[in-house]
Amino acid sequence: MSFKDQIAFVRQHIRRNRLRVFMTVLAATMGTAFLIVLASVGFGLQKTIKDDILSNQMVTQIEVYSEDMTDAKTDAMKKIGHVETVVHRKQLVPMALGELEGHTGSMNTYFTDFKDEQASGFKLAEGRFPEKPGEVIVGSQFAEQLIDESKELEEGEELATYEGKVIGQTFTFSFEGRNDENASAAWPFTIVGVKEAPGKDWAFDGYLYLDESFMEEMESAYAAASKDRSEEEDMPFTNSQVNVYADDLANVKSITQALKDDGYAVYSVSEEIEQIDVFFLALKAGLIFVGTIAILIASIGIFNTMTMAVTERTREIGVMKALGAGPKLIQRLFLMESAWIGLVGTVIAVVISYGVSFAANAVLPIIVDAALGGETGDSFEVTFSVIPWQLVLIASAISLTVAMISGWRPARKATKTDVIGALRHEL
Repeated sequence: MSFKDQIAFVRQHIRRNRLRVFMTVLAATMGTAFLIVLASVGFGLQKTIKDDILSNQMVTQIEVYSEDMTDAKTDAMKKIGHVETVVHRKQLVPMALGELEGHTGSMNTYFTDFKDEQASGFKLAEGRFPEKPGEVIVGSQFAEQLIDESKELEEGEELATYEGKVIGQTFTFSFEGRNDENASAAWPFTIVGVKEAPGKDWAFDGYLYLDESFMEEMESAYAAASKDRSEEEDMPFTNSQVNVYADDLANVKSITQALKDDGYAVYSVSEEIEQIDVFFLALKAGLIFVGTIAILIASIGIFNTMTMAVTERTREIGVMKALGAGPKLIQRLFLMESAWIGLVGTVIAVVISYGVSFAANAVLPIIVDAALGGETGDSFEVTFSVIPWQLVLIASAISLTVAMISGWRPARKATKTDVIGALRHEL
């Protein structure tokens, strides 16, 4: 029997039992679709969490912690393989004030090397990087912390915040509580750049970024003004914050390990993502296992359908054997039929799964937002379902394998049919 005749034989039986085959295909479709949609929730949640992490941080950034960080140590870090640059920021510990056009505010200050900052991907919303002494960069919310306290307020009136354009403006920097006869003169700085706003609305960036060349001068002035204040003798002038930047995300892990080997406490987004991947790998495996149970339940329908097919076609099997058909050919015919049921069910299930996934991602955020009274706002972005091609392959392989196994036993039964008994059989 040619392959074309084998296909015709299978199609003939399927047309003869349309309703039963349809219900069996429907069961296979539901089982496979349930597996894909269920597992896609794990992929969707993983994507949501990873995207949130990557949107909050630079993926190539490695934070390094040490109580005795020095410039020599950061220079040594630059020599580690695949390190793009190292940014060593010194955060000012003493409180400082800034005054701009009658508005004052606390200055959260960093001393840094702007060449290293540029190499790390430091982005400006407007303006440029400092080119001359006395030029500085400020955070995106710098102006919001400058308040006019000179006016007397009436009842219910609030302090006025600075609303002008800061680019090109010159402000006065001084240490809080040091503007007396013992204090050194204040420093004038001109704002030439504004840092790009953080990715999240809740993140606040009102920092002042000074060139590190000013640190020694300011530290000396502060020490002279504070020499009679014993309570501040042990307070450091700055705290170090070191960020190492890899040339590629793929090299973050190796650099992180090298820094750990040198005795540093480090944190990188790759470690967090790795932990998340391990957790979701276990979750997705569990969801696929649960979904496979649904396919196994559907396999009962395939088994029953194929068993009925063997019983109904006993005479046909007897005729084929009498004409010289071997056991392998008969077995192949019934396995082809069970495989057809599994294949059609899988294809329909994949189409349905993508439709359900698209609908879930479009509708569920709206439903959740409505249920919470619209409190989530525009920042509520959750991907409930993602169907990667790997999941489709896994689900298809499971579905087809289960379908073939379900049809194997009835197919084996067909090969053992007695020819004489089959020819006498009447359904």
